[in-house]
Amino acid sequence: MEWLLVPAAYLLGSVQPGLLLVRLVMRRDVREVGSGKTGMTNVMRAAGKKAAAVVFVLDVAKGVLPVLVAASVSDDAWLEAATATVVVVGHVFPVFAGFRGGRGVATGVGAASALLPWAGIAGIVFVPVVLLTRYVSLGSILGVAAVFAGFVAAMVAYDLPTPHFVFALIIGPLIIGMHRDNIVRLLRGTERRIGQREEE
Repeated sequence: MEWLLVPAAYLLGSVQPGLLLVRLVMRRDVREVGSGKTGMTNVMRAAGKKAAAVVFVLDVAKGVLPVLVAASVSDDAWLEAATATVVVVGHVFPVFAGFRGGRGVATGVGAASALLPWAGIAGIVFVPVVLLTRYVSLGSILGVAAVFAGFVAAMVAYDLPTPHFVFALIIGPLIIGMHRDNIVRLLRGTERRIGQREEE
């Protein structure tokens, strides 16, 4: 019965706080703005910093919750890893929103932190990168890379459960792959910075 948590985690991941909040506050589809994604950065463009902060917290929380529930009902590391994986997949490819969701950063970091608490190192990397460069995408990419490196270090340094490492092997490349358009623009020097106008 506990494996029913896996489809439940996917459905939870499919709930898009960014999409719902912008519809409620601005009466518009956040996917018609900027990048077309439902995450914090695009919500900031559509509805401001306060709405973006709320969405960030909710997206992180929905990554954490199913993993903690799985850990509370079973000691099966594969179940924990499966719920962590599918909640992120649900956020990126949500059944409730035409499979058009976010890039998975906040939900991915939430799920990763539930599996490996010090994976919150992503925040340590994300914040200074964004402050120094004003590129949210670069902070996100390097933050996810830092989390992945943390899982690799945990696998080498101590007995990290193999299923947890499998989660990192799947979700790390998925999230970075969702930033492929940002990566191209960063390499070309055309990526927009925080606060930069469309015409700049």
